[in-house]
Amino acid sequence: MNYVEVDLKVDSEFSEILMAELGEAGFESFVETDEGLLAYIPEGDFDENNLNEITAKYQDLTTIAATWKSLERRNWNEEWEKSYEPIEVGDQIRVRATFHEPDPAFQYDLLIQPKMSFGTGHHETTWLVMNEQLSLPHEGLSVMDVGCGTGILAILASKLGAANLLGFDIDEWAVENTRENFAMNNLSATADVFQGTITGVPAGRIFGGILANINRNILLSEIPKYVAHLSPGGWLVTSGFYETDQADIEQCAEESGLKKLRSNTRNQWATVVFEKL
Repeated sequence: MNYVEVDLKVDSEFSEILMAELGEAGFESFVETDEGLLAYIPEGDFDENNLNEITAKYQDLTTIAATWKSLERRNWNEEWEKSYEPIEVGDQIRVRATFHEPDPAFQYDLLIQPKMSFGTGHHETTWLVMNEQLSLPHEGLSVMDVGCGTGILAILASKLGAANLLGFDIDEWAVENTRENFAMNNLSATADVFQGTITGVPAGRIFGGILANINRNILLSEIPKYVAHLSPGGWLVTSGFYETDQADIEQCAEESGLKKLRSNTRNQWATVVFEKL
């Protein structure tokens, strides 16, 4: 699979809103530059007209120049590695690539091989979920990572004490990358990942915690399925949607037998934590 890189020349104050708009349109990863923003999307999902419609909304407020090009896989990884910077969540979590030196000031040091998969830590929702994980019980639990991307959330779950991990994603690159990242972080044989969806999880497999950083439509469709795999008193972290969609997510969760524990937002993106009654 090839990807498209869109280079947006725009004032920095508009970068966040454009990331939100482009994220809704299917763009998976972003890199802020001195001149604006780089945005990445699978080639098959790229729609030039849609891109033009998004940028046109802001042309009266600022000047936006957009160019794009197709990246082959080998160039994709090379470009991403050049741009990747460590991610810090509060003063406890640091996500870094192998070419960055560790920082002993952080309690949780997560290593990833940065490829163009959603979930490198740069997206607001990944940050939100990791921040919530810090205050959730993990010790001895089985944890499932839905749409695992790079596996970063599962890796943090392991460092927080999870005993068993299961991740899955529909993208073969994401699965490959997750396996690499599991190995780099010395996750045990109790950590597994497969290519597929929630339907591939055995019916009798139950988890004490589930991480679901996906998107609004998938969550509304699949939350009842997650609940079927969640033990009583277990937690579910949902993210990947805007603040404006939060009420719909909460209603679906409540109708599925979940109780809201708390929520948080960051630059118009939201996360909600639930508990199974």
